[in-house]
Amino acid sequence: MHRITVVGGGFAGLTAAITAAEAGAKVTLYEAHHTLGGRARTAEGPYRTNEGPHALYSGGPHWTWLTQRDLIGPLAPVPLLEGSRLRLHLDGALRRVPPLALLKLGRRKPEHTPVDTDFLTWATAHVGEAGARAAANYTAVALFHHDPGSLSAAFVHERLRRAAKLPPEAHYPRGGWANVIDRMAARAWNLGVRMETLARVDTLPTDTPVIVATSLDAARRLIGDPSLTWDSGRTTLIDLAVRTRRGDAFAVSDLDAPGWIERFTAQDRTLAPHGQQLIQGQIPISPAESKADGVARAERLLDLGFPGWRERAVWRRESVAHGRTGAVDRPGTTWRDRPAVDRGDGVYLAGDQVAAPGVLSEVSFNSAITAATLALAAGRGSTPAARPSTSTTPIDLNHA
Repeated sequence: MHRITVVGGGFAGLTAAITAAEAGAKVTLYEAHHTLGGRARTAEGPYRTNEGPHALYSGGPHWTWLTQRDLIGPLAPVPLLEGSRLRLHLDGALRRVPPLALLKLGRRKPEHTPVDTDFLTWATAHVGEAGARAAANYTAVALFHHDPGSLSAAFVHERLRRAAKLPPEAHYPRGGWANVIDRMAARAWNLGVRMETLARVDTLPTDTPVIVATSLDAARRLIGDPSLTWDSGRTTLIDLAVRTRRGDAFAVSDLDAPGWIERFTAQDRTLAPHGQQLIQGQIPISPAESKADGVARAERLLDLGFPGWRERAVWRRESVAHGRTGAVDRPGTTWRDRPAVDRGDGVYLAGDQVAAPGVLSEVSFNSAITAATLALAAGRGSTPAARPSTSTTPIDLNHA
């Protein structure tokens, strides 16, 4: 039985640990935070908030993998009545029906969408500039980037097709992502994975394969490799609890500029106390914009979709996510150009900015499976692992 070390206890780290343990490896996982989960962590307390809006897409291989192991748990489907309350902000007003351009682009086959051209240029040739901008802004729900039209056409088109697909691919674990993480942690424990929280790894072990499943910024510092960089988004996150009012929108998608506001208690009433609604939103902001700029745009959408929300508000939280929203690919690049999983010398990367296909959490999953497979191959015949240098300082590598 060979040994593997995993640094980081988020979705990628737990996926890698389970994969390696299922193959017979002796796995030790270190997490700097006091709980597992990383960005899939659900806040404790009366408001079960995630680190920004989260959904689990059913079109990727991770869905099958999680389902086979009974790790997803109960889902919270969106009621038909609530789904009909999706609103689209276009030309300064709320609409119920999406523009024809968005539907046309969503139906186009992806095989001929170019990698080397930006999405706005490519889409404008097919549906005109106004339609192309609206479609680009709609993808903010899966991109968290302030200018989706400037990114690779193939990259954005894939996310547009997945986000606009009917029936929807997005699913919501009841009670938040914490329930998925808890199930994954229980499976890892039953497989013999040794999990240590409040354990910051300062130096990597050299006598065992190690999977670094942290943010790319944290991995860059830990490995000491300045080449570990890739573009990501910068997003203002807003969490809001309001007293219930009939007629509130289920979600507001901003087609005039990137942005998304969603009432998560529409499908899962367990996320807030009785008589209250939990609203979460993300407004991508440019490097020149501040958190306040994003908050102001969010409040304008709230005014339209949730009348009287200010008088009904009982709790509020704001933050900025920088480099924590997944990789974005510029024209001329694909996921294959991102930092490679195999870093040499028995070190492997996993996470949402690594060279792996998929959207959102699928990238973390696919990179984790690849990293675990490579580490297993490298670990055969290796000597037992020495414990890496750790500290009990609660520094969260997933958010560093």
